[in-house]
Amino acid sequence: MKPTIHCFVPFADEAQVKATIEALKQSDLVTKITLLATEATEAPVLGCDVIVTEGLNASSTMKKIAEAATADYILLYTKYNKLVPGYFALERFARLAEDSQAGMLYSDSYTVIDGKKSNAPVIDYQFGSLRDDFNFGSVLFFNAVAFKKAAAGIDKSYKAAGLYDLRLRLSRIAAIVHINEYLYTDVTLDNRRSGEKIFDYVDPKNRGVQLEMEEACTAHLREIGGYLEPVFTAIDFNRGEFEYEASVIIPVRNRVRTIRDAIRSVLSQKADFAFNLIIIDNHSTDGTTEAIDEFAADPRLIHIIPERDDLGIGGCWNMGVEHPKCGKFAVQLDSDDVYTGEDTLAKVVSAFYEQNCSMVVGTYMLSDLDLNMLPPGVIDHKEWTPDNGRNNALRINGLGAPRAFYTPMLREIHVPNTSYGEDYALGLAFSRQYQIGRIYDVLYYCRRWEDNSDAALDVVKMNNNNLYKDRIRTWELQARIALNKAK
Repeated sequence: MKPTIHCFVPFADEAQVKATIEALKQSDLVTKITLLATEATEAPVLGCDVIVTEGLNASSTMKKIAEAATADYILLYTKYNKLVPGYFALERFARLAEDSQAGMLYSDSYTVIDGKKSNAPVIDYQFGSLRDDFNFGSVLFFNAVAFKKAAAGIDKSYKAAGLYDLRLRLSRIAAIVHINEYLYTDVTLDNRRSGEKIFDYVDPKNRGVQLEMEEACTAHLREIGGYLEPVFTAIDFNRGEFEYEASVIIPVRNRVRTIRDAIRSVLSQKADFAFNLIIIDNHSTDGTTEAIDEFAADPRLIHIIPERDDLGIGGCWNMGVEHPKCGKFAVQLDSDDVYTGEDTLAKVVSAFYEQNCSMVVGTYMLSDLDLNMLPPGVIDHKEWTPDNGRNNALRINGLGAPRAFYTPMLREIHVPNTSYGEDYALGLAFSRQYQIGRIYDVLYYCRRWEDNSDAALDVVKMNNNNLYKDRIRTWELQARIALNKAK
């Protein structure tokens, strides 16, 4: 007996859905197509039923889909664009759903931007893939029984986090499987570069959405045993002897255009304690080395050129932190960026003692090289709350800047020798046991320009970065579950 598919498609008007409906009807596995509208409309439309919803991502919509579904499988399209399934693509989805017994499947696809077709690969789903913005593509293929079971457990009415909540619930029932095949084509409407998208989740206008996502994620962590109660181990700040109270650490490679500004930003700091600047110059070839040497007369500057040639940003951090003149607190400054004032270092060090924390994260403002603000402006990461920050950290993609660490603990944990996600891994590791302090004053200008490492990443690099961060989340989640079991 052939499997059957019930398709659910967002609806704005007939012109928008006509081509998609015609394409879906080409498969004889499709027994029904239902349109999801946000406003009342006459039914049927183009021979399809219409369900009026409060939004594609609402919890009530998930329940309505579960109630309406009449086939073995549910195909949910999540865009208002034209969907073109590949040759026998729906048959492929159904076959692999049966073979794998997955609760949900998704695939690679093609995307069309301004008439140009390109590949849109996605990444594998992991145990720690808790980001609410995980990219599944625009076609989600569900086992109807699993979908209905997940929807039956929905006990919160979210407007924005309903689909996310359902996905988390479903992941506790059955596997979520990535098909490494290009099974459909759609058109993207968001043409921004990667560097412009990565801050969407901290855009102030999205705050209400983020609170819903946090609630859904926290409930999931409780269900799987990964939730940590807001109880923290106290910090003893008398470990070891340090010549300096603080050291600013700057790993750098080929930033001749910006490194002088960063150095001046540090050396102009005013504090009632001794501090220094440790620069790990990772074999620069563009004049950066010579630019650093211009400041050699200042005894506070330590210029290290590693003998090793296998260091990423994290490895450079380890070299700076292990230096015998590294201070009690190691404070971050990227070679592109500058502090906002002469009191930044003093504020960071004070926060360690006042909040009794192993790590401090500040607030920054996005700017151009001339310090003109760029949207969305101030990034305060207020989603990090004292009570739930370390749980919510498993959902978000970053913790903020500038970051600072209690050096004895950082020397124990060590920084992953990568050039992406190393700071995020540290934040998760520290927060497993210790409080992370927060400063909501703007301490830092995060200067965006064409040579930023994440300014305009291609899809392969973005996928590699996201896959690695999900791997970090997976390891951390496994560690937290083990910690809870051991209590």
